[in-house]
Parts: sequence; C-alpha cells; structure tokens
Amino acid sequence: MKLTTKGRYAVTAMLDLALHYEKGAVTLADIARRQGISLSYLEQLFAKLRRNGLVDSIRGPGGGYNLAMDPAKISVADIVLAINENIDARRCGGERNCHGAEECLTHQLWDDLSTRIHDFLAGISLADLVNRPRVQELASRQQQRVQASAV
Repeated sequence: MKLTTKGRYAVTAMLDLALHYEKGAVTLADIARRQGISLSYLEQLFAKLRRNGLVDSIRGPGGGYNLAMDPAKISVADIVLAINENIDARRCGGERNCHGAEECLTHQLWDDLSTRIHDFLAGISLADLVNRPRVQELASRQQQRVQASAV
C-alpha cells in the first residue's frame, strides 16, 4: 500500500475547499496557486471527485467547486477511495492467491493492516482537519502569500 501523489493532492485540495466552505465556490486556479498543484492535475482529480459525489461544480462567473456536503461528513478515506487510490496492503488485493493459488503466511497480517488504515482514514473528516490549529495557521499563511504575490 502506498498513498501516491494523486491521493495526497486530492486530500490537500479537498481540505482547501473545506477551509473555504462558508465562502462560496472556489476555483481550481485558486487551489492550484495556494497548494502548488498543477491546474491540469486538479482538473483530473476533480472530475473523479465530482463523479463520486464529493464536490459540486458551478459554472459561469463566480463559479468553481464546492463540497457536496458538510465537511464533517467527508472522510479522508472517502476522498482516497473516490480517486481510485489503493489503500490495500495485501499483494493479492483480497483474492487470497498471494502465494500461487493459496494465501501467503502473512495474508491476515496485511489484511488487518488494510482494515486499520481504512478505519484510521475513515475516522478523520475534513472538519477534523480544518479544526486543527496548525492547519488554520498554515492556511492563513498561504492566503497571505497568495495575496502578496497578486499585488
């Protein structure tokens, strides 16, 4: 199991949306500037997030993206799974054929780890992350940096 850049960027972008939840739609360009993520990469991620019902898109002037539900109802696991990120530590993907046609000696260990990882990520909502003081501090600093560069 490896959380790739795709998973990290999706969680980061969704957290950015959650930080701006009460302020209306957020453009992907704004998220790209604040988070240092390529706009084209965000477009790919948000297509999957939209298809999975985690974000809504708004067209036209003042458009962008909003979370499709309250940040407390979206877990990190929801995001990771929505973009087809694999959080399964088993080599066999649950097929129990990791050692030829049989399960390997450590299958149950990796199965338990996969369950714990999923449970851990499912237990953390975007609201939980937004409420962390360090997240608030970093978000404020990012906003100031973006505003300073726009002047």
